Amino acid sequence: MSNRKQRPASHREIMAELHASLDRRYRPEDIADLVLQVLAERLTRRERVVLERAAKHSSRGEAWFSSMSSDYARPVGGARQVAAATRLFGESREVDADDPESLLEFAASVGRPIRWTPARSDFLADRLNRQAREAAGMELSKRQYNRRFRMLGRLSAKAGTLAVEQDKRGLLMVGVTGFAAEVALERFAADVDAACFVAYYTARRKLRREFSLSGRENPFDEIASLLLDRCTERSDWWLIAQVRTSPDVLEHLSEKERGLLLGRWSSVLRHSAGLLRERWRPGTDRATMIVRRGDDSTTWNNLAVAYNAARAGWLACLTGLDAMRLLDAACPGKVMRLMAGDLAAWHRASGGGVDPNTAVWSALPPPWQVLDGSATCTRADVESACRRAGLDPAASGWTAPARPGATAVFRPTPELVHGVTIADPVWAALLRRAGVFSGKQVNQELAADAWHGLQSGIVRSDLPTKESP
Repeated sequence: MSNRKQRPASHREIMAELHASLDRRYRPEDIADLVLQVLAERLTRRERVVLERAAKHSSRGEAWFSSMSSDYARPVGGARQVAAATRLFGESREVDADDPESLLEFAASVGRPIRWTPARSDFLADRLNRQAREAAGMELSKRQYNRRFRMLGRLSAKAGTLAVEQDKRGLLMVGVTGFAAEVALERFAADVDAACFVAYYTARRKLRREFSLSGRENPFDEIASLLLDRCTERSDWWLIAQVRTSPDVLEHLSEKERGLLLGRWSSVLRHSAGLLRERWRPGTDRATMIVRRGDDSTTWNNLAVAYNAARAGWLACLTGLDAMRLLDAACPGKVMRLMAGDLAAWHRASGGGVDPNTAVWSALPPPWQVLDGSATCTRADVESACRRAGLDPAASGWTAPARPGATAVFRPTPELVHGVTIADPVWAALLRRAGVFSGKQVNQELAADAWHGLQSGIVRSDLPTKESP
């Protein structure tokens, strides 16, 4: 977002930016500022005061700077591979380098003269020998033929990688925004009150995790509550339900709409569970879920977020349809995130232990086995595991939608470096470049400056110390 002064944005432009924020990582205070502009004179005095309290921290001030990205990492398309193939084959064709299917179609098209297809792309098994090339009328040397075959293989591999990475990002967005990122701009902009709630609430859900012994703050804060209260019976509750599948929202939907939403959450539940199964490392200790060397904890945790969000939405829809009896036959459990070893040690040193939810997860079959039918896990099994762990099965969200926490009070988004709160964004940028708090080797060129900053008290978080028992 630009910090330069510009002409006041039009209503249409603001709605377009609010819609674009659904697929990015805008700070809640930035959304509050946009909401103030788009609702203008429609706000009550109290609503304006509450929103202004947040908007004053918006990034739209000229001096504002943050070291944190306002977007989620996006997969890199195949433009480089397309350019290389175009040079090598000497022909240009229309292709969308960000679409895996388009990349494969392009590869198949330019590969037709050398008899290359995506189904027969193995360099060792599928190349033509000299006799086959001569029979096909090719005048290429073996070296030139091999270069083209390898190039198309790399292009095909890029299409496969791109498809996987786009799928992972799509699931992450479902985990943090529900289905908001899939809503068309026309529908989003048609109901301003519903749109403002959806944009602000998803921004709250996308806040980064802080390195802390306490749990995450409820994303439903006083501003989200205020914006939801503005919605009436005439509001687009289907739009709102894409991001908040709570009873107070689902009651506004028809039975058909609740069934459709149930199907969407069920599809995400199964898909994310399948990807978790592929990435599960059998040697992982399910009783602690502490990350080990070689673990791709980012991918695992992002998929766990998507799975747990889908499971919560699925349970909410089952409740809304009075169909919870289905859990008597099959009740797949939650998935626990992988935890950094230093945070786990801090929990132990502070007198805490492993999250009791982890004990339930480790006592039950992996959810992907329950969903594919290779293992049995009923509601009774989950309830028994919860009781042994000292948890209420329904209140903790294992056999029913979790009970909502207390509405949070708005506070400005902290400047974080790997979950650690830093007082100044310039120092935060330096510490990030130096690799501080990353668990990796610190950049020696920046180490002295980083250490000076740490000594000067710029860290606001409580952190474990070497003296901790």
